[in-house]
This record gives sequence, C-alpha cells and structure tokens, in this order.
Amino acid sequence: MRHLRVPNREVEAVLGHIRAREWGAVGMRVFSSKDGYSRLIPLGPNAPEELPEGLAIFSLEVHEGIPDDKIETDWLALLANEIDQETIDSLGESLPSNHEFIGDLMIVRLDDNAAPYADAIARAKLATHPHVRLILNDEGVQGDFRIRQLQPIGARLGGSVLAGPTLEFAPPEILSTTVAVKESGRVIRCDPTKAYFSTKLQTERLETLALAKQLREELGCPLRIADPFCGVGPAIAPLLAEPDLVGDLLAADLNPDAVGLLFENLSKWERRKYPSEPTPLSRVYENRLVGIADATLLAENEHIVGKWDVVIVNLPHRTIELLPKIIPLLDRSSTSLIRGRVIVEESEIESTNTQIQSILPPIQSGKPTSKLHIKRDYSASLRLCSFEAWISKE
Repeated sequence: MRHLRVPNREVEAVLGHIRAREWGAVGMRVFSSKDGYSRLIPLGPNAPEELPEGLAIFSLEVHEGIPDDKIETDWLALLANEIDQETIDSLGESLPSNHEFIGDLMIVRLDDNAAPYADAIARAKLATHPHVRLILNDEGVQGDFRIRQLQPIGARLGGSVLAGPTLEFAPPEILSTTVAVKESGRVIRCDPTKAYFSTKLQTERLETLALAKQLREELGCPLRIADPFCGVGPAIAPLLAEPDLVGDLLAADLNPDAVGLLFENLSKWERRKYPSEPTPLSRVYENRLVGIADATLLAENEHIVGKWDVVIVNLPHRTIELLPKIIPLLDRSSTSLIRGRVIVEESEIESTNTQIQSILPPIQSGKPTSKLHIKRDYSASLRLCSFEAWISKE
C-alpha cells in the first residue's frame, strides 16, 4: 500500500491532517524508515491519488503495510459487546458513521434514535481511537456566531474510559474543549464551543496560500491581506508562516471569544505581545490591524477601504449577501484577489455562479472567470464550495 514518507518532526501535524480526512489505512500502523529520520504513514483507499499541496511535498513509497495489533479498529465490533446485535441492526444509519477530529477531540452527531446509547457508543469509539481524550455529541449550531453546541459523552482518564454517570468524576482539564491543533507548521489554539474551527478546511487554506504566493509574484512585493471573518486565525496561519508574504494584515471578527483566541495565536506565531483580552479593531502594531469588528461596516472607514490586495471571505452562509460590502476593501490600483466559500444547493451552482459574476468587478485579463468548485457535502443537497476572483485594476 502507499505510504507517505514524512520527517520525524512533522509527523504529528501530517497525521492530524490525514486523520481529519480519514485518509489513513485502518488497522495499519506508522513505522520508522530504515534511516530513522522519517516515518512512513500508511494511506488507505480514501486518500486521493493526487494529494493536496500541503502533503504533495512529501514522497510516496509503496510498502507492505504493518498491522497494528494493539488496537481494535472495528468500533461496531466493540459496540456489540455492550449492545445486542439486533439493536445495532435496528439502529442502522442512526449510528454515527462519521466523526471529526479537532486536536484530541472527537465530534460525532447522534440522532434521536442513537442518543440513548451514547455511553456505549462513546466507549467503543474511544477504544478504537487511542489518541482521543474527549468525545462530544454535536447538537447543532446556535446564535449569530453559529457556535456548535457540543455535549461531552465520553472521556479518557489515564487508562480508564469515563462515560455516562462516571463523567461526573472527570476533572475539568479532561473535559476542556480548548485544544491546540498543529497545521502548516503553526500551532492553532481553538475551542469549537466558542468559535468555529474545522480541520477539514486545511486544504482550502493551503490553496489560499498558493494563490497568495502567485499574486505576490505578480505584484513583486509583500501583500496587504484582509480577513474580516478570521475567527481564531486558521486562514492567516499559513500565510504568516510564509516568509515575506504578508505585509499589512487586517484580522477581525465579530465574536469576542474568537478574537481572544486570535490574540493568543498571534502572540505565539509572531513572538510579540498582543492584548490579553479581546478588544475593538485597532492598530496593535503599524502593520497589524486586529480586533473585534463588524465586517459589513469596514468599508465605511476611510482608513481601511481600498487598502488591501487580498480579501478572504469565510462566512459561507452569507458570502454572496456580503460581497458588495466587502469588495470596496480591495485596492483597485493593481490586481487584487478575493477568496471565498459558499454553501449552495447543488442544483443552483450554475445560477449562483452567474450571481457572483454579476456582483464582482471585472476579472483580470488572462485570468479564469470566477466559478464555484465543490469541496465537500454540507448536507444531502447542499454543497460547500470555494471560489477565487482575480480582480483587474481600474
């Protein structure tokens, strides 16, 4: 089977990327290369033939897989030790077939039929994923900031698994949802109960990096980048990690909790002090405009409008609605770039393309017309898509 050869110092970050997308080979283990300087990570059939840019830098090698005899990988087999097979069969698709990893958290979604068996499901899932500390049930999003309501259903305490009534004995640090995720050479501090964060969007963030590097080559200088819906900063993390890519930076969000975590992340990434508490948008440094702000009002500020080479629009439920208020941020004296995401009915993708094209300013000559690219399913009929638009100078 295919194995990805990764230097030892980068294995943790790459494993997080692969696990988040379930691209690993189930039941096979990571093992050391002959020279001892790298590890070989087994890839399963779900892994694409062409890996995204962040992984394509590592070499692929074909080796016989080494089974991991220490772990029972079939969580349903373990579930059958607690719930009779007839009940498992009757639950069918109600059982959580998918999950998401954020650091050492696992997030599942239990429907009403599966909810009574949450304790057993948690124990089985934790037994098959030894790197997970806490498993949470996703009860949907609430509020203007669309924050996920996550309820702990199981935790690991030393060699024991706590679920159901025994969760009451879990110390606060075990139940903490604040985690550190290593991605693109950066450690991102996040908390999915306070601010939106998804490890599944790492490929999107790396594509944004590639586009920004292309624009820098065309302009011949560091870029002025605006992320007015920045959250805890995952989209800007890889941009800041690239030498001489980011000049001026605008990073804002309306959610104070997200901005608090953003400040913590920026302090670590840039090794300079940021406010210890969330504060309104301000020039913390000459080239750093960061803080709490309503993105829809930014274009009313004469010190912000028309100043940015790249604008990132990461609010997929409202991107099309907000585009007219975000476009004025672009510096139209030279080529500029908009990078965004949209959630749309698959049947309406073409009409949405037409709508976006009608909102955008003229596209740079020689660049492709902006159109949506399906990235993954959001629901049975909705698709999460991305787009980029190369805007010509006026």
